[in-house]
Amino acid sequence: MSVEVKVPVLPESVADATLVTWHKQPGEAVSRDENLVDLETDKVVLEVPAPADGVLAEIVRADGETVLAGDLIALIKTDGGASGESAEPAKSAASEAEAKEKRKVEAQLETPLSPAVRRLVKEHDLDPGDIEGTGPKGRVTKSDVLAFVERGESAQKPAQKTAQQAPSTPAPASTPAPAKAPIPPDSSGRLEQRVAMTRLRKRIAERLVEAQQTAAILTTFNEINMKPLMDLRKRYKDQFEKTHEVRLGFMSFFVKASVEALKRFPAVNASIDGTDIVYHGYYDIGIAVSTERGLMVPILRNCDQLSLAGIEKTIGEFAAKGREGTIGIDDLTGGTFSITNGGVFGSLISTPILNPPQSAILGMHKTMERAVVENSEIVARPMMYLALSYDHRIIDGKEAVSFLVTVKDLLEDPARLLLEV
Repeated sequence: MSVEVKVPVLPESVADATLVTWHKQPGEAVSRDENLVDLETDKVVLEVPAPADGVLAEIVRADGETVLAGDLIALIKTDGGASGESAEPAKSAASEAEAKEKRKVEAQLETPLSPAVRRLVKEHDLDPGDIEGTGPKGRVTKSDVLAFVERGESAQKPAQKTAQQAPSTPAPASTPAPAKAPIPPDSSGRLEQRVAMTRLRKRIAERLVEAQQTAAILTTFNEINMKPLMDLRKRYKDQFEKTHEVRLGFMSFFVKASVEALKRFPAVNASIDGTDIVYHGYYDIGIAVSTERGLMVPILRNCDQLSLAGIEKTIGEFAAKGREGTIGIDDLTGGTFSITNGGVFGSLISTPILNPPQSAILGMHKTMERAVVENSEIVARPMMYLALSYDHRIIDGKEAVSFLVTVKDLLEDPARLLLEV
């Protein structure tokens, strides 16, 4: 019998989606819940799992087509019924063997592998038990697998398996993918390539242009002496990690300081809705994350109720989801204020752009030792430039500057975060 594969219910506010990459082709065995195709929406990339074990009989909608929720995109032939009897025994056996191997691989880990990680493990013929996971609860992520392959630690296993095979039988898992055809030069010998913009990239572009066209964006700058924070982190990082099972970073301090400043200057936590100003009584902070598919801003909910450890754990989970491409629509929805850290890429100073409908965003930058004057003496201190971009329609310059000074004061004297002074 045949089982229909349909587009799942799309997230709220998402009208349609684009089929990006089919991971299976007609005639190939599939296992239940195995990812068949990636669906790209304006906000996130979704996976369409196989509803049953069997053989992919037909792909109804090809890569690049736009589909709606409920559209038929493929047919899977299962072993049941008359049509199932005609399925090739070899493919049925392959399907059963693949499902068994999948269960064996995942049984070796405390947490299951994501579809993206499973594909990489299979392609490179790896034993996931040999890979040290950096995700939550030691979960192996996509970046972990890629790093493992780059280090060359997987070289011996394919070589051993090839030696065990007959000389005329190549090892498919270790065969390198064919190189892409070179881009043909133009008449003058110069190269160029035209690539369609992804839906996510188009949506990012639309929102950035919207922010520039609808908001009166200004940016104010200040600098912070990072030495007190660095000394505090150095003193307690080992004990913190041992107690809370998460590393102590700087972002949690910036989130806490921002929440305290938002309480003192509510307009920075507000947004415009038509002709009304909406003052939010909660603090949902967006943390900008750079992923392979583009910039995303997952939301840390109710940050005023989170401890430093809680913030660090949530940020770690979002980072893992970003690497694996599993950030969901709920993770990106809402938010009253954002923080972006260009310093991880080496940025010394920049003007961050608003994330509508939010009215402000804090930009962190690279920490560098600079000469500063303290008590009439020139000393070297690790300094960071801070930037606050804000919507001047509802936030006055005095509020914006005062907000940034408050963040600076709190971080240069971290004890004030505990005392809320």
